[in-house]
Amino acid sequence: MSQKHEYDYQTTEQIESVELKELMLFNDDFNTFQHVIEMLCKYCEHDSIQAEQCAWIVHNNGKCMVKRDEYTSLKPIYDALLDAGLSVKIL
Repeated sequence: MSQKHEYDYQTTEQIESVELKELMLFNDDFNTFQHVIEMLCKYCEHDSIQAEQCAWIVHNNGKCMVKRDEYTSLKPIYDALLDAGLSVKIL
């Protein structure tokens, strides 16, 4: 004789809401395309094509969102780009 057990499992998933921020790169009159591309590849982990596209967007539109992540992840990248002479802001 076997017994059949029925279980009512209730799982509660708690999903943390993480606020994503944007790292915005702004146009300036002193950084070269090559410098901007190199810094985006080095610090934002862009490939050369993506970095060049961002550089052109900044040149034509005045700004470009180059990375989206949590603030704690963006802050070191922001600091590195700022130290490299780029005009950036976390929004």
